Amino acid sequence: MPLDPQTVRFLDVLAAWTGASPDGGGAPGPAPEPTVEEMRAVVGAARPAVRRELPLVRDAAVRGPGGPVPVRLYRPAPPGRGPLPLIVYLHGGGWVLGGLDSVDPVCRELAAGAGCAVLSAGYRLAPEHPFPAAVDDAWAVVASAAREPGRWNALPGAIAVAGDSAGGNLAAAVALLARDRGLPLAHQLLVYPVTDTAMDTPSWREYGTGYGLDARTLARFMGLYRAGADRSDPRLAPLRARDLAGTAPATVITAECDILRDEGEAYARRLAAAGVPVELRRYDGVVHAFFLLPEFFDAGARAMAFAVRRLRAAFGARTREGAGHGRRAV
Repeated sequence: MPLDPQTVRFLDVLAAWTGASPDGGGAPGPAPEPTVEEMRAVVGAARPAVRRELPLVRDAAVRGPGGPVPVRLYRPAPPGRGPLPLIVYLHGGGWVLGGLDSVDPVCRELAAGAGCAVLSAGYRLAPEHPFPAAVDDAWAVVASAAREPGRWNALPGAIAVAGDSAGGNLAAAVALLARDRGLPLAHQLLVYPVTDTAMDTPSWREYGTGYGLDARTLARFMGLYRAGADRSDPRLAPLRARDLAGTAPATVITAECDILRDEGEAYARRLAAAGVPVELRRYDGVVHAFFLLPEFFDAGARAMAFAVRRLRAAFGARTREGAGHGRRAV
């Protein structure tokens, strides 16, 4: 399908902001890549157009294997209410960029829409902390939510994981760890997730330049994060896991004009083949990051509404089942 007019506008704005041409052109020869520090400064300077107010937003920390993991708790109800189901949210940014502030608006929307608490995790970033540091920190936050529900005023047994891009990769990896370690999760919400290390799908080739998420940049980030680790480790490449059976029910959201489209959709198909309840939804004519930018993309607002419906249904089913009687995390 052709690009949505809102996508064209977004790419024009992005090109003006970064100084690149939307079609990947510009000055002859490859442009020098910015340093990680420069890219982090750009991401840190971005400010959301709209931010929903909530009764409770507070920062805290969880004990992790490499030290305290910063977290931010969002609740759509006053502190005296509760307990509520809880989502652990894992931000994107190629395992190199981003943090609690970069996904603050989407965490607020998920909390308000799904009527649940959200615990956003500020996991360690590469290259300073390569794989598996981010996975270990993500697991530490999920384990805290399971073992200390009172600390977060969370409903025991009603925990979901969610993430976008590299955060979707971490959410999928954590869902596999949860299955293996005896923690039944209510749901996994994977928004245009990285699921493999091959970087050879048709969508990688077709949308690798000029569509927002540049293939060269993501390959660079993956190299910084992987740092020589086994490419087939399922904590790094969930699509390469031998068996996906028994993982949490899933929602997978993809964008048509995104290098990660094919591997996200392949993961959804593998989940379904393994008997995992999954719903996949592709949004046509849009690019990577649309979910986080409803100010640019009507499709982002529609995808958020879809995700909220799926999470509400998952939490409702878990509550009816009496989730507190499941296996305990170890």
